[in-house]
Amino acid sequence: MQYQFITIEGNIGAGKTTLAQLLSRHFRSRLILEEFADNPFLPKFYENPGQYAFPVELFFMAERFKQLKELLQQQDLFKELTISDYLFTKCLLFAKVTLPDDEFRLYQRLFDIIHQQLLQPDLLIYLQAPVSKLQENIRKRNRPYEQNIPDQYLEQLQETYGSYIRQQPTRTLVVDVAQADFLHNDHHLQTIIKAIETDYPAGLHYIQLP
Repeated sequence: MQYQFITIEGNIGAGKTTLAQLLSRHFRSRLILEEFADNPFLPKFYENPGQYAFPVELFFMAERFKQLKELLQQQDLFKELTISDYLFTKCLLFAKVTLPDDEFRLYQRLFDIIHQQLLQPDLLIYLQAPVSKLQENIRKRNRPYEQNIPDQYLEQLQETYGSYIRQQPTRTLVVDVAQADFLHNDHHLQTIIKAIETDYPAGLHYIQLP
């Protein structure tokens, strides 16, 4: 395995956690999952985004930083690979969509201070899906506070993610998951596994599922 730290990213409902868990089981790697349920501002944010956007994003940034800092500094002699279901930079991407300009500038200053302290992934896997598929997955997992997420919010996040992955230097696998079923279609999962076992140069690489 030429990669030591793999991160899976994508919009809300893209299937990040499911894929991360399956890959971690296959490679017997250490797994880092985002602890989003602990954010007390999240349900309030979906009810009143204007009032709760800044505290929800600040809480996420603090918790993600704490989790990644602690876990990635630990020495695990039995697991050479770590897989995470989120990229720390998502803090900035979500904040760019949810915060007004003055609050975003303050948020970015805080982000820039702590971001440089974290290990960056060797490989980023970006799961790309249309908003209709995202909404379908959101309905299936049935988290009450997510059920009224507007399409416009998901579309804005989609555009922000797209702009980011086209500009950042990390080697990135872009996977179209519009028809993906990693849980029940082994061919889909094996395609990702084979891709991870390939040595890619920096830049974007597009992976087609069978």
